Amino acid sequence: MPTIDLYLPPQPYSRRRPGRRERIHPVAAACVLLSAWIERRRQRNALAGLDDHQLRDIGITRIEAARECGKPFWR
Repeated sequence: MPTIDLYLPPQPYSRRRPGRRERIHPVAAACVLLSAWIERRRQRNALAGLDDHQLRDIGITRIEAARECGKPFWR
């Protein structure tokens, strides 16, 4: 089965050289991508549920939050 090159950022105390690409299985790459999409959707749902006071606390406006929440999960 073919493998996919995926850039993995260096981990603290890693023995790998920085910037080195590792080959990972396509199913593993798909799982990483899927979990990123799920997490992104979860965060946007949480952002959509914040009130104006909470948005002010994190430094964004209601318009900026709406723009972020309107993006598709793959962006």
